[in-house]
Amino acid sequence: MNEIQLGLDTFGDVTIDERGERLTDAATIRNVLAQAVLADEVGLSFFGVGEHHRPEFAISSPEIVLAAAASVTKDIHLGTAVTVLSSDDPVRVYERFATLDAVSNGRAEVILGRGSFIESFPLFGFDLRDYEVLFEEKLDLFSQLMTEQPVTWQGTTRASLTDANVFPKTANGLKAWVGVGGSPESVVRAARHGYGLMLAIIGGPAHRFRPFVDLYHRSLDSFGRGSLPVGIHSPGHVADTDQQAWDEAYAGFEAMNNTIGRERGWPPYNRLRFQHDIGPEGSIYAGSPETVARKIADTVRTLGADRFDMKFSTGTLSHDKLMRSIELYGTKVAPLVREMLA
Repeated sequence: MNEIQLGLDTFGDVTIDERGERLTDAATIRNVLAQAVLADEVGLSFFGVGEHHRPEFAISSPEIVLAAAASVTKDIHLGTAVTVLSSDDPVRVYERFATLDAVSNGRAEVILGRGSFIESFPLFGFDLRDYEVLFEEKLDLFSQLMTEQPVTWQGTTRASLTDANVFPKTANGLKAWVGVGGSPESVVRAARHGYGLMLAIIGGPAHRFRPFVDLYHRSLDSFGRGSLPVGIHSPGHVADTDQQAWDEAYAGFEAMNNTIGRERGWPPYNRLRFQHDIGPEGSIYAGSPETVARKIADTVRTLGADRFDMKFSTGTLSHDKLMRSIELYGTKVAPLVREMLA
């Protein structure tokens, strides 16, 4: 296995200040840029921002935030978590990321997905009944655009193209992944198009995703493709001690789970559920650097992963605590994980 890459993801969760008052969306986005700078300074591999169109999250145009981050960082790769390709235009997505790749000097990555929320579909005039065909067709077109050659394409979800050329051209090609939440069809689709597999593990134990990794490798072989990376996206929070991390993180996880839960019919979140989620059978990586590193290393071994991206912002967890979490993740957790995996 190559040396594990450690990254961070954020959805730009709108947080609270020291008085417990909600920040503006604008202040939240500026804080995200400060978080990206710190992630770069502590030597992390990747900083990803999600795309959402709802009040809990400030980032609806991730490429603009990433372009701003590119201007104030040096080494860290920058990408999405995820780009909701189903409700976007593949040509514009490709052009935006090719532009980001230029301004970041080759550090752009796109993680394509369908997202876990549906607000973008009515917002941009798409029918949820076309959920599957939208993603399938648009991913097919995007894959052809990835060649950076003139494209001729025909489908049912947008206008046909004949010898269409897209600009700007990248220096070394664009790195792309498909984000998968648990659909075998999506795993096979990622392998067929030659994309990295990014597993969003936001519930349950990591080992239950091992069959998806095995399916991915078998599919790559069947399509005649070489080895491609497997990544993991899971939530977490790091503080100096386990108890401090749990006390800091709980309110944010409770708020986010209850907000989404009211829409989806989930029971109210509670401490007992949280304790399960931070344990060996849960998907939250919260605790001291040693606790978080041990759980990440176990997950990486179990799944044979090449990258682990911790979704470090959840709910109302404040900016100062997020910054401390990033600092500890880069300076303490990352070296410990590499030592444990050596």
